[in-house]
Amino acid sequence: MDHPGADGAHRIGPYALLRRQSTAGGGDVFAARTDEGLLVTVTVVRPELAADPGFRDRFRAAVDAARTLSGPFLVPVVDADADAPVPWLATEFTAGLPLRQAVDRHGPLSEPALRMLADGLGRALAALHAAGTVHGEVSPDSVLLTMDGPRITALGIVGATGSPPPPPTDDMLDLGATVLFAGSGGDPDTGALPVSLREVIGGCLYPEPPDRPTAEQLVDYLRHQDLPALKGSWLPPEVTADMAAATVAMGSVSAGGDDRGPIPPPPVIAAGTGVSRRKLITGLAGGAAVLGGAAAALAFSGDSSPAPDGRAGGPGATTRPSSPSGARSTSASSASPSSTAGPKPIVLSGPKAAEAWSGAGKHAPTCLEASDKVVMVVTDTATSFLDAATGKSVFPALNTTNGFGTSTDKYPTAYADGVFYLLCDTPGQSGLLAAFDAASGKVKWATKMAEVDPGGSTRTGLYMSAYVAVAGDTVYVCGHLLKTDGQFSSKSPSTGYIRAFNAATGKGLWRVKGTDINNVLVPPSGSHLLATSAVPGKKPGRVQMIDAGRRGARGWKVSVPHAAFYFTTGWPLTCYAAGLFLFAGGNGDTLFAVDAATGSEKWHQRFDAKSGDQVQIGTPFASLDGTTVYVPVGSDLATLAAADGTLQWVATLDGPSELGGSNLFNASLRISGKSAQCSADTVFATDSAKTLWAIDAATGRARWRYSDPGQPDVGFLWTVGGDHVFIASHLTLTAIAAHGR
Repeated sequence: MDHPGADGAHRIGPYALLRRQSTAGGGDVFAARTDEGLLVTVTVVRPELAADPGFRDRFRAAVDAARTLSGPFLVPVVDADADAPVPWLATEFTAGLPLRQAVDRHGPLSEPALRMLADGLGRALAALHAAGTVHGEVSPDSVLLTMDGPRITALGIVGATGSPPPPPTDDMLDLGATVLFAGSGGDPDTGALPVSLREVIGGCLYPEPPDRPTAEQLVDYLRHQDLPALKGSWLPPEVTADMAAATVAMGSVSAGGDDRGPIPPPPVIAAGTGVSRRKLITGLAGGAAVLGGAAAALAFSGDSSPAPDGRAGGPGATTRPSSPSGARSTSASSASPSSTAGPKPIVLSGPKAAEAWSGAGKHAPTCLEASDKVVMVVTDTATSFLDAATGKSVFPALNTTNGFGTSTDKYPTAYADGVFYLLCDTPGQSGLLAAFDAASGKVKWATKMAEVDPGGSTRTGLYMSAYVAVAGDTVYVCGHLLKTDGQFSSKSPSTGYIRAFNAATGKGLWRVKGTDINNVLVPPSGSHLLATSAVPGKKPGRVQMIDAGRRGARGWKVSVPHAAFYFTTGWPLTCYAAGLFLFAGGNGDTLFAVDAATGSEKWHQRFDAKSGDQVQIGTPFASLDGTTVYVPVGSDLATLAAADGTLQWVATLDGPSELGGSNLFNASLRISGKSAQCSADTVFATDSAKTLWAIDAATGRARWRYSDPGQPDVGFLWTVGGDHVFIASHLTLTAIAAHGR
């Protein structure tokens, strides 16, 4: 049985899993979406825990108890299945950032934020304990920071992992360790905490459980300190910016003004139950002894209609499409074409890759970009340039950094015509777009992008950058506009943007924004861009041409029914080849090719599952010369001629998942953004097992495969430069020739 988070299955119950967020107790936590486009958080129980006798009964009871709980610092349970092959729990989606991620990236929280963290966790545990249940693993991974305070996640799972369940005093020990982590960054010394918290958190850490305060006593202690109320946002700006970016990546509209919502009053504490000073003082003396050492942070530097509802005949027009003369409509299976005359799928098998060179750095790369001569390595401390042939440093390191890094929906680097481009920060500035000369490593220019939308005298929005792309003499930055006059919402359409800059000088040229812009495709040449958009629910999405030659004016548009896959903001879900834009339409099972200038359909190709179920194809991508289009379909990678959609070969990257039905296909969901790239004659793709395959573009057969048993849980970073692939796994950077020699 496949397990999401272990081998890449991407659906469980009625939910499509979007991204693994963290691990809490015995489960992996994912952001997920319903078929209607609404966001939830799903915690999937690990198979070894689900196999434990009695777990399902405990889990069922814990879920039933969690359904009755409510409170401002608890995340409500909305759905669960204790009897599924892999048990799971769904909770209301809450826009926020895991505490561990916030502290690892931005350091310890301030005293006001720590006090709110301790108070919120105390109130959440007070509600749990009053209901006769426990959480079981309060930790930096199960605590979510939101604009309105902390939230405890994974209710109903971690409390069911033990038999018998842990006592409430264990929750208090975990609370103390979590607040200490947030205040010290991992230092086990309570002296790192502000004076107002040392005694009470030290009491939580006392080795003897009876001497620890209860959750109610902790809240009462903080309330009676009578310190000034917090004004404005309780979190620093860099944390709220990361929080917003993470929310945008999930496709929800995120917003947050300068004022947080009102904090509810603390619970009423019965007379005589306040925490004693003796407990706190003795707790302070013994608390540090129970904590282990902090984990060191890794850081690398050298230093169902298949046809669309409409297509446009001119700018802004929408018309009912008719099949143009000569249009070609064909169908292919996820494993083989439905026609018996189609090519037989090639099951990939190849030798392990031979390394050209490999070396370890001091800090883990967050972004990679390469030319045929130079590799740009970006970390959260510096930007380095390495010789592509040897791996040795060729230019002095720069102080530009990118801590958020590359993901399936963020790609902050680009290379074109001898210049590297990077969305970055420096010690003194954030939100920069910088250009580096690939021949010298020197900064050509750096532009401070306006963070605030120029909407008048009041701040109306922040520009959250998703990726950078280059076409001709223009650099484009695309992303999401974070409005600051509303509330977080997973039900409203998001507002995307395109910003154009002069590639030679960095000077801003034009910008457009709108709810009709989510994903933006920037072809390597020409003046036509492609934007896609969708809203939650069963409403049509839109594919729309953006005319860069007319400063971002809208051009033709095509309505796409059931386009939930276009709701996420980030790396484009479309491609360009030989003057054509290619995108998924119909129910997500049909690839359409339309003329980039006019939107007229040239051909479309529908794909079927082996069993006849509907499939959703993955993100198409094109060969460097634009003559070939590759599209993930189920567990296969199908290859089509860009001119007319003729199927050329089909390669199987990985077996289909058994979880949730035969319409679960790993490869099509794994291949997105930069997880598939091409060199002159080789196709590179990452499968659901996080194996990188080099495939001969002419035959569909594997040249070699690469995997690293010690790679990070999220997989490795990689990029193509010339005829080599460069792979970063933890601290190690490895180069492999496209032909494996």
